[in-house]
Amino acid sequence: MSERPTSSKPSTTEQILDLLLDALLERQAARQAKGKPGLGRVPPPSPPAPKPATTPSPAPQPTAEPSPPEPTAEKLAVEARRPSPKPPAPEPTPAAKPTEEPQPGEEGWTPTPPLPSINLGRTLGRLLLVLAVLVVLVNVPVNRYGTSLARIMPDAAALVIRDGLVLKGSGPDIYVLEDNKLRWISSLEAFEFFGYRWEQVHVVDDSFLEQFEKGRPIHVLLKCERSPHIYALENDQKRWIKDIPTFEAEGYVWEDVEFVSCDYLRSLPDGPPIPEDAGPPPQP
Repeated sequence: MSERPTSSKPSTTEQILDLLLDALLERQAARQAKGKPGLGRVPPPSPPAPKPATTPSPAPQPTAEPSPPEPTAEKLAVEARRPSPKPPAPEPTPAAKPTEEPQPGEEGWTPTPPLPSINLGRTLGRLLLVLAVLVVLVNVPVNRYGTSLARIMPDAAALVIRDGLVLKGSGPDIYVLEDNKLRWISSLEAFEFFGYRWEQVHVVDDSFLEQFEKGRPIHVLLKCERSPHIYALENDQKRWIKDIPTFEAEGYVWEDVEFVSCDYLRSLPDGPPIPEDAGPPPQP
């Protein structure tokens, strides 16, 4: 081992480092001697190299990021097939705020003018007065029998009370109103003879018919030229009228007499004579 100069005394740390370095050199020399046969002597270890001066280590340099790989042809084709992103919709421009009207109590506020009064009380009073007048008018009698307008309307359709009005109640009888009297049409022959039509018949309540007096019935008087006898046609039967005084007493008039063939009169069945105690009716 080489001798160290005695001019400076090494520190403890340096001594320990020197010992470790000498041990490493000896072990290295022994390994070299074993690996090379024929060499009988181990060369002396070389003196230790002077310890370099301690210098601050340089700051680590930032590693350069790896460059991205270049896109391949397949990736370019996929990118070309992708739909292009839609441009963002333009943001709506905020509308200009309307000018706020001044609130009550603020400067420039003008109170709303009051609405004109509709005089609700006066309007209701007029309506009630009109209703009262209508009620009175409806209940005022319109004829000499005290029948009011409210009672002569048996259904929704208003009837005008006039001569010639054809009425029918719940029964089969049909009446004609003449001079505020109901005249019973005694037969279908009389109905057709005097030119009445079924569309003229008004169906009313029985209470409506009861308001009128009964007048003389409407008969059809039949006579043939070869016979002096006159017959009243009722319910498809001929009723023999005994004589002229009876004819006039029943209220018949010559305008009601209809001339027919004697064969037709003979074909009709006989009804009770007028009056009923006149005896068996003669044939025409």
